[in-house]
Amino acid sequence: MPSADRGPRTDLQVTVDVVIFSIAGTALQVLLIERGLPPFEGRWALPGGFIREGEDLEQAALRELEEETGVRDVYLEQLYTFGDPQRDPRGRVVTVAYYALVAADRTTLAASTDARAARWWAVAEHPPLAFDHEHILTYAVERLRNKLEYTTVGFQLLPRRFTLSDLQRLYEAILGRPLDKRNFRRKLALLGILKPVKARRAERGRPAQLYEFSAREFSKLKDVGIIFPF
Repeated sequence: MPSADRGPRTDLQVTVDVVIFSIAGTALQVLLIERGLPPFEGRWALPGGFIREGEDLEQAALRELEEETGVRDVYLEQLYTFGDPQRDPRGRVVTVAYYALVAADRTTLAASTDARAARWWAVAEHPPLAFDHEHILTYAVERLRNKLEYTTVGFQLLPRRFTLSDLQRLYEAILGRPLDKRNFRRKLALLGILKPVKARRAERGRPAQLYEFSAREFSKLKDVGIIFPF
């Protein structure tokens, strides 16, 4: 029996885009590339590109990220699929977006292929973006903020050992608002997910205790449904 669907066909193409976050000082940063080819030549955009034959989506995302920025070995998670028919002037292009997290001191940027430059921008101060990348970035920031409540995603942006001030600055940068220091530390102590180590680091002229994240203690909280109350 012939199919009832006799509508017009379109040549659909698929791309991947990666929103890669880091923390610098007190600001949440996003990694952008300056496009070297049309469309939107000279405009800033998220790293990404078309998938290749025989390549799965995550492989494509990792490849594009390394080719355009030099970044590799990062925490990567699928974000959402964006398919507005008008999102790309080259035709009907659907993009599968990912977000990645990396400490800024763990990577050296090196733009190549169709990118003129790659650099970190403060999320609150980034330039106008190509395609629908502003929409994708906004969605990724909201996802990151929501995941702070019930996952350890924020710790991906910290070194293995960190101070309580490092952790508070990270949360404030992602949430976009200040947190009360005493309240923040009291809640952390109640959760019991940080393990002090036998090391200190100078912070504002004083030695500050260093900590490591305890995945074992966090798993116990997760099993009973406790979330980060920040």
